[in-house]
This record gives sequence, C-alpha cells and structure tokens, in this order.
Amino acid sequence: MCVSVACEKVAQAVALAKHSERYADVIEIRLDSLSHPEIEPFVKNCTKPLLFTNRPAWEGGFFPGPEAARINLLLQAVQHDCALVDLELNTAPELRGELLDVLLQHTQTALIISWHDFFGTPASEELGEILQQQMESGAHIGKIVTTANDYSDILRVLNLQAIAAQNNFPLIAFCMGAIGKISRLATTKLGGYMTYAAPDGGKETAPGQIPVSVIRDMLARLDHAD
Repeated sequence: MCVSVACEKVAQAVALAKHSERYADVIEIRLDSLSHPEIEPFVKNCTKPLLFTNRPAWEGGFFPGPEAARINLLLQAVQHDCALVDLELNTAPELRGELLDVLLQHTQTALIISWHDFFGTPASEELGEILQQQMESGAHIGKIVTTANDYSDILRVLNLQAIAAQNNFPLIAFCMGAIGKISRLATTKLGGYMTYAAPDGGKETAPGQIPVSVIRDMLARLDHAD
C-alpha cells in the first residue's frame, strides 16, 4: 500500500506523510507538488520507506522546470538512499542513464519506470510493447496506469500482471477513474507489486484514488471473506 502525498509546503507534506504511516507500507512524496521541493526533511522525519516522484507536466504532473532540474531532485533522493524513485518511461534516455549510473552506487534504492494514460487505455498489443520497453529499461519495477472508460480496459491492464510474472518483473498495474477504482483493489489480489491510495484528510493525486483507511478496510474484508 503506497500512500501518495501531494502538498504545496514541505512542512505540511511531512506532517501528512507521518500521519499516513499508520496505514502505509510506502509513502510517495510528489516533489512536483511542492513549491520548494526538498528531500532531507522527509528522510529525517519519516519511518516508512519513501518513494520520490517528480512528475512532469507532459505526464500529468506539475514540475515546471527543465528536465535536468527535475531529474536532479530524483538524484538527490537516491543519494539519500531512499527506498524508491519513479521515472517516466518517456524520459530522455540520457537522463535515465544518468539516474541508472547513480543507482549502481546506491543499491538500497529501487527504480520504478512508469507510464500513464490519463485519457484511455491502449490496445493489448501496445500495452505489451510498453511493458517490454519497461523490462528492457534497467528498471527494478514497472508501472503501467491507464484510464478505464469501460471494464474491458481494466481486464487488459490487469492481464499485464500475468505477463510480468512470467518474466519475473514486478509490475504496478491498475486503472484510474471511477470505473477503474475496482482495479486498485483487484491488482493486490492478482500479483500487483503495490497499489496507491490517497492520505486520509489529503487530496487524491490521481482520478479515482481511494482514501487509505477505506481501501485498507476493503482489503481486510476481502481477506476475511477468504
């Protein structure tokens, strides 16, 4: 369970991250939401593993600066030996290479290579090609998140987990949007690496994100039903 924290002020984000530790296995810090992004306050104050994401505008995020500055913040996070960093599949190869080089020196940090579609869900063939690119990218974990416009979209995305499992490649895969909500639960029962939730009392960072206490309760009920 990854709780995604997006705030404008660092102090507010730290407080919300700490408040979320009760339910979270991982805390995602959305650096692109911070007006003055920093790494160290989170490393010093949080006890759960930290995932740092610095999403660009071209993939639904808010980071306003040049790509080199965006990647530099992720490099700082790696140098602090955070648990995970998220980098978009469509990032320039030379910048991905720079991050991979630093990761060789900081083996405590795993790299998520992510791909998002905020409008729909591609056909199975295209999804398979995206997954193949992620497996060949040097990533430790893949992330493919689309928007579900009907339930067949969900089935195509969740089916990627079977392909990933055959290749021993950890994969995060689910759908955004109201229709996609069910996939945020289903993925955890079908071998997905993790799912994402909104912090209690905080805003969602993607359409259809469920508050963490609610999704924890839903998963507990499913476990009890077993």
